[in-house]
Amino acid sequence: MINKIIWYSIQHKFIVLLLLAFIIGGGLYGMRTVNVDSTPDITDNQVQVITSSPNLGTLDIEQFVTYPIELAMSNLPGVEDIRSVSRFGLSVVTVVFKENMGTYLPRQLVKEKLDEVEEQISEGFGKPEIGPITTGLGEIYQYTLLPKDVSKYTPQELRTMQDWVVKRQLSMIPGVVDVNSFGGSIKQYEIALSSEQLNSRHVTMQEVFDALSKNNVNTGGAYIEKDHMASFIRGEGLVKSLDDIRHIVVKNEGGVPILISDVAEEVRFGHQVRYGAFTQDGHEAVGGMILMLKGANSAKVVAAVKERMKDVQKSLPKDIQIKPFLDRSNLIERTTSTIARNLTEGALIVIFVLVLLLGSVRGGLITASVIPLSLLFAFILMRVFGVSANLMSLGAIDFGIIVDGAVIIVEGIVHKVERAKFKMSESPLDMEQIGYESASTMMGAAFFGQLIILIVFAPILFLTGISGKMFQPMAYTFAFAVLGALILCLTYVPAISVLLLRPHGNKDSRLARFEQRLQLLSENMMTKVQQAYSPLLSYSLEHRRLVLLLAAGLFVISGLVFWNMGGEFIPELDEGDIAMQTFLRPGSSLEETIKREVEVEQVLLQNFPEIKTVCARIGVADIPTDPMGFDYTDSFVILEKDKSKWKNAKTKEELIEKMIEKLDSLPGLNYSFSQPVALRFNELLTGVREDIAVKVYGEDLDTLNMIGEKMVNVISKIKGAEDVALERTAGLPQITVKYDRQRIARYGLNIEKLNNYVCAAFAGAKAGVIFEGEKRFDMVIRLDQKERKSIDDIQNLYVDLPNGSLIPLKEVADISYEPGPMQISRDKASRRVYVGVNVRGRDVQSLVEEIKQKLDNQVKMPTGYHVTYGGEFQNMQDARERMAIVMPIALLLIFVLLYFALKSVKQALMIYMAVPLSTIGGVLALALRGMPFSISAGVGFIVLFGVAVLNGLVLVNRFNALHQGGVDDIRECVIKGTRERLRPILLTATAAMLGFLPMAFSGSAGAEVQRPLATVVIGGLFTATTLTLIVLPILYMYEEKIGKKLMNHHLQVTTVLMALLLLPSVAKAQVITLQQAQEMAIKNYPSMRAAHLNIQSQQALLPSAFNLGDTELSTGGEEIGKGNEATYTLIALRQNLDIFSIGAKKGLLNQQLKVAEAEGKVVERELKREVGIDYVNALVARHRTKVYEGFDSVFSDFEKAAKMRYETEATSKLEYISALQQLRQNSLALRQAQMDEEIAKQNLNRWLGTETFFLPADSLELSIENPILNNTPTIQLANEKVKLAEKLVKAEKAEFLPKLYVQGGSQKIGNNSGYWSYEVGVSMPVFSSERRAKAKAGKLQFEAEKAQQEHTELLLKSELQTLSANNEKWQEQLKYYREVVLPLADEQQRVAIMSYRQGAIDYIGFIENMKEAAKVQLDYWDVYGEYLTSHIKLLYF
Repeated sequence: MINKIIWYSIQHKFIVLLLLAFIIGGGLYGMRTVNVDSTPDITDNQVQVITSSPNLGTLDIEQFVTYPIELAMSNLPGVEDIRSVSRFGLSVVTVVFKENMGTYLPRQLVKEKLDEVEEQISEGFGKPEIGPITTGLGEIYQYTLLPKDVSKYTPQELRTMQDWVVKRQLSMIPGVVDVNSFGGSIKQYEIALSSEQLNSRHVTMQEVFDALSKNNVNTGGAYIEKDHMASFIRGEGLVKSLDDIRHIVVKNEGGVPILISDVAEEVRFGHQVRYGAFTQDGHEAVGGMILMLKGANSAKVVAAVKERMKDVQKSLPKDIQIKPFLDRSNLIERTTSTIARNLTEGALIVIFVLVLLLGSVRGGLITASVIPLSLLFAFILMRVFGVSANLMSLGAIDFGIIVDGAVIIVEGIVHKVERAKFKMSESPLDMEQIGYESASTMMGAAFFGQLIILIVFAPILFLTGISGKMFQPMAYTFAFAVLGALILCLTYVPAISVLLLRPHGNKDSRLARFEQRLQLLSENMMTKVQQAYSPLLSYSLEHRRLVLLLAAGLFVISGLVFWNMGGEFIPELDEGDIAMQTFLRPGSSLEETIKREVEVEQVLLQNFPEIKTVCARIGVADIPTDPMGFDYTDSFVILEKDKSKWKNAKTKEELIEKMIEKLDSLPGLNYSFSQPVALRFNELLTGVREDIAVKVYGEDLDTLNMIGEKMVNVISKIKGAEDVALERTAGLPQITVKYDRQRIARYGLNIEKLNNYVCAAFAGAKAGVIFEGEKRFDMVIRLDQKERKSIDDIQNLYVDLPNGSLIPLKEVADISYEPGPMQISRDKASRRVYVGVNVRGRDVQSLVEEIKQKLDNQVKMPTGYHVTYGGEFQNMQDARERMAIVMPIALLLIFVLLYFALKSVKQALMIYMAVPLSTIGGVLALALRGMPFSISAGVGFIVLFGVAVLNGLVLVNRFNALHQGGVDDIRECVIKGTRERLRPILLTATAAMLGFLPMAFSGSAGAEVQRPLATVVIGGLFTATTLTLIVLPILYMYEEKIGKKLMNHHLQVTTVLMALLLLPSVAKAQVITLQQAQEMAIKNYPSMRAAHLNIQSQQALLPSAFNLGDTELSTGGEEIGKGNEATYTLIALRQNLDIFSIGAKKGLLNQQLKVAEAEGKVVERELKREVGIDYVNALVARHRTKVYEGFDSVFSDFEKAAKMRYETEATSKLEYISALQQLRQNSLALRQAQMDEEIAKQNLNRWLGTETFFLPADSLELSIENPILNNTPTIQLANEKVKLAEKLVKAEKAEFLPKLYVQGGSQKIGNNSGYWSYEVGVSMPVFSSERRAKAKAGKLQFEAEKAQQEHTELLLKSELQTLSANNEKWQEQLKYYREVVLPLADEQQRVAIMSYRQGAIDYIGFIENMKEAAKVQLDYWDVYGEYLTSHIKLLYF
């Protein structure tokens, strides 16, 4: 097939030209339209549910809002995780779904559930809303409104411009899902009430509220028709100004109106209670954030936003500028420039190497032309499959690997052309033949080599989670490029080589002379390499064992180095900016935080010219996707990207250290440093912002905080652990109003009214909306600022009684200071706190291991509390577990392809040695560069394994060809083969290594992620190539020198071993599915055979319906004696003709056959049901045995531990006796379960009717179909019996019909013969009382069968309802066990074992927990069995 494609391409060059045109055109289109971003979007598939209730405390938010939402979301299909944050006035619940659920289905499911949840959330406690459809890469553009004169505009005016001018004009941009505003204050029309005026005029706040509400409305009065015109009536009553508010009448006292201005301290422009702020460069500011739609093209969206910003700028005052401080396009430009530079440098290096080692400019350029063509082909498939262009997808492409196939083919053609030395006068066919022979000869190895590279990327596609999202684009793109190169090697390369690699017509031309000199240089280089390599090879062949021992020693050393090598998830991408968090003391006010943040910004700007601007967000923004408190800030330190202008530091890490030194002069502040995108990714992925999160789960918040503080003290002393801080969950100052219900009852008040007064007085109550054109502002009443200063103002808040008098609030409530929780975080439906740790100067894995060790030794966990490790470490662990699966699959695929290429297991294993040889260089290269093992390096090893075997494949193919060509001496074959294949091996290896060289040493943006991958491939290919050229010839010689006798002996031993290994599996019982068991029972069980025979019997009776009647033969005489001539009937033949009853008989027999078939279906249905029930019993019995076996192992370990503790006098003898007794009880139960299992299996096999013993499968999936009553075999049988009775009546009635007969005979009268007689007659019943009785009985039997049919239908209908209800009952129980009880039991068992080992519980508690866990598991299998049994009964009803 390969050879045919090559020959077709050489013969049809125009078709190849069309293919090139398609690749170039499609590639350019794909390159222009493909999604572009800096990195892959690794955010999981999550939906945020945000509920704002500004007046509720943290505990109330958790109890009344967060918990109901969590509970409702936990039952949604596809949910993988639920976490939440409850703060004062805000609940954010994050629901993580499976990736295959898509983007919009989860949101639809959540929205449907929220409609139900809203009914459970009390009125006034907020309305849950779904957050925007965005991800961690969604914050693409952040900006501020920067006035030239900061004092000219207040933050409130700037915020109004942002909300009503900027934000509105940024809508309808493709790819923009929302615009989030932050900073400033939201304008309100505020009525600042005076308690003194209210009390003196006997006016309540409720009356003021009602007056404002009723005096701010419009209405309509239809229209009036006059003079053929319709005049519409409109009543305008909306408030338009502050004066309108002041003149609203509250009520009349003695005919004197009391106005709003009489009871208000002031009517003014106020602002909403602030829960967030924004500062920039030492002053308050206002800004916005563009949120990009998930899956949109970042580069295009940012470009569209910038274009729209130009129009928005025109609508703002001239002295206000929209200035971005975080622009994703900058990072995209920096990373894409890194990609472009690395790819360009790599391509140039590869071209230089190719031209130099090939010794042919044309050959080098042909090979090099595959580079852009394969890249364009990759762009086509990236566009088709939706793979975005980013640092990972394009950054890991090595053109040296991609052109391996082309190198091998072109090198073969160049070599063959030089050997042929034909002239231009020779026909073109000769050149085509040479090209075909060279390409087809070399393409075998090249094809399988590139196929190996292609296949080795397949396991990467099965990586899941973050590592999958990070590296799958790379695998797709690399595979696309290799596939393109493979297609080009089959088509383009042979065709273009035939055209361009023919000998020069003019040997004196510049190109010819240059190629001659280049070829001479190349030959000289290869000669020197051969001179150095040949003695080394000869020495290696003479000292084979020494060389192999050295290689094994190097492998062992690299293994030890790897074992002690640290680990991290993925090297952090340098975004070029710093995300800094500033922490104040818990409970700090918003104003205090703003003041301290301004101090921080001023210090940074004054001391560090490297910093362009500093922006900080405090609290929550307009869309609170990031729930923050007042006591810490998120600061973005935007740095100068041209590091030549840096003065204080050379690296960002050094700059951070110096920033900390300067900031330490500000007392009471702590700091944490990260990067903007990384900070958001960490928070969205794991709910934490730091690199490592040590999470403590438990119930009591105080206990959690106490444990967390102990952990902080331990972790902060560990080297490499920086920015160690406990999650801020406690210390929120609260003024608690506790109502005295007896006093409230005495005064005739209610709590709702009192709560409304407190809320309106201090938080404010919205009495309406005031319009300024299209702008809308709330009209709010609250007490004046001077009456909202202290706890005394709350205590002295007057409340009106039903009799009109006033009392202070303290008369009916106890008002005091009480500290409360600042934040309650929940994860997997459990409260938790975490200690955040950033890693600097150390790898993540070793740091976490040290943290684990010290926490286990120094911090004891109370019962019910446990620790997990999250953040980057969690991602790394998940990725490592997946890599442990992916790596063996990749290695297995490589081996399988090698076997297919060589058709020899021995030679495939020989080449496979390149894999461990390549790991030597990969590990040592990482160690020499001081890099820890990361997932980037792991992917590098996967790539390396695929590339490393190529050289071995080329070499062994040549050895085999020489050996088959008549070179019998193995040493000569090896030496000659290595000499001939040294050039292509060095070409492919050098090109691949040098292609990765720019990535390995790049220092530009994004190179951090590429460096480990490139380092592994370069180091691994170096050792793989070097050792392959030395070790592989040795192994080949060993393999070829093994004698046939030894091979036969090995073959015999192997055969015996395989037989011994296979013998137990043959002797084992066979597993059978339910369907197979039922089919076997139907085939073999006696009752089913009897039913089939009955049907066959009825079929055999069908011809009897056509019985015409008996045929009679007779002889006789008449008038014999007394001298008369007697008449003798010599012979007479009579035929009775019962033709009128044939139809009735036929109908009766057909119906009897149908009854027999219906009876067979009933038997078959019943047999299937019984087999199914016994199958379920056997399956359940098997799993019950497994449960007892599992607990037998647990109690056996428990007994051993108890015995050891008793022997060392660490515990009493009672514990050991209890453990022994429990073990024996469980062993007895296990034996009983095993006996029950054997009985159940025997019961199953009795139906199957074979000598083979069968076992049920481990699980059983039943079809879900509701039985239809009329289709059940029993109903069908009853129907057929009714029809049979009816046919029987018809058959009895047919007996009344006349029957004919015909008779003829030969007679003799006297002595005279030759006389004939005939007779025709009819017979009919005249005296037919018997037949009438039978007919009547038949009618009665018909009625009886109809009644029996109705009875059967009623019984079956009732039974069907019972079975359906029973099945639904067991289905609900099974669901409950699977989703609730069983996971809890597993957790109970795990925690009990761990707690007993740690001494947290005694042996009694351990035994009780184990018993409960065992009972739950056994009950689960009982419920499972009942469910399956009920389902089978329903299925075969």
